[in-house]
Amino acid sequence: MTKENKELSPEQREKLLKTLKARFEKNMHRHESMEWADVQAKLEDNPEKLWSLNEMEGTGGEPDVVGHDEETGEYIFYDCTVESPKGRRSVCYDREALESRKKHKPENSAMDMAAAMGIELLTEEQYREMQELENFDLKTSSWVQTPANIRKLGGAIFCDRRYDTVFMYHNGADSYYGARGFRGSLRV
Repeated sequence: MTKENKELSPEQREKLLKTLKARFEKNMHRHESMEWADVQAKLEDNPEKLWSLNEMEGTGGEPDVVGHDEETGEYIFYDCTVESPKGRRSVCYDREALESRKKHKPENSAMDMAAAMGIELLTEEQYREMQELENFDLKTSSWVQTPANIRKLGGAIFCDRRYDTVFMYHNGADSYYGARGFRGSLRV
């Protein structure tokens, strides 16, 4: 598989679909009124989305279906790993933040990684909706999409769950921590 064609081999595709199906069936509380056969049919019609889901899986995101858009017919996947995905931590917010660091630069930024994977960072609203399904980020935190007015001033926002409450915080967009990553969403 090359990143240019963004297609999985038949073996990779089969393995990913098996993993996604098992997760779907184990976590029916995330998608009670949905059927796996419908989701799989949509995935098989969109191989580039399978590639993105494989990227989410490969970085520790454990993507799962969390919704269905009745208007577009799209299924909505979020990273549902208990803590922020391990393969996406220690990143600053975006390219501008990365380039502004004079020393001790992280290897990447959340926005660049998400774009390369074909996914989007969760918004604060999506993050809060996800937290209604179950408890996430009890030890870690996750960058979320930052409003332009905050980003223009050099900041970025992130969320986590502590004390049985979902919190939204701010930090310099160029900051990065071993316990902060990002969660993505994908519509299929």
